[in-house]
Amino acid sequence: MADQEQTQEQQPQKPKMNTDKPPNPTKSKPSRYSQGGAARSCCLCIFIFLLLAGATALTVWLVYRPHKPRFTVVSAAIYELNATSQPFISTSMQFTIVTRNPNRRVSIFYEKLQAYASYRNQQITPPVDLPPLYHGTKSTVALSPVLGSGTVPASAEVVNGLMTDEAYGVVALRVVLLGKLRWKAGAIRTGKYGVYVKCDVWVGLKKGVVGQVPLLGAPPCKVDI
Repeated sequence: MADQEQTQEQQPQKPKMNTDKPPNPTKSKPSRYSQGGAARSCCLCIFIFLLLAGATALTVWLVYRPHKPRFTVVSAAIYELNATSQPFISTSMQFTIVTRNPNRRVSIFYEKLQAYASYRNQQITPPVDLPPLYHGTKSTVALSPVLGSGTVPASAEVVNGLMTDEAYGVVALRVVLLGKLRWKAGAIRTGKYGVYVKCDVWVGLKKGVVGQVPLLGAPPCKVDI
């Protein structure tokens, strides 16, 4: 019996199995408050970015804001202006137009420029294409387009008005320039903007006079961009 008891004591004891299940960790669900806080943070970041972008754009605009170019007609020559063959007139004239870029930091590129002359709001010369023009900062450029060639149709109002004005010795004409321009400030170049220039002039013209004619009035041109 003693040997049996000793043998039982020497047998290793089997570890007891833990049948208790570990507690399942509860899955944390994002609260509505955390989602709302993230959305507010995102909106705040976007607002700050837009605010900084607007401040930067405003600063650039204040520093580089472009002023309109200035145009003035300084001389005129009439080679032909015959209104005796109704309903047509024969026109050939040349105007020297001086344009000034008043900007210190902004240069101008002109593209697709055209010029024509009108009388009493009616076009009396076909449009003439002008070459592209670069206008540097604080610079002055002179243009001398020759307008008109041959015979063009005209209304009775234009024909009669020209005959009357020639007899009086003063003819009111309008020189029109139109096209596209770009502003350039440093490495920044804008998109294309339409430009429309109207130059009203009064020339001293007598019937039969050919060549340079006096300018009796030539106010600064009106520039629309």
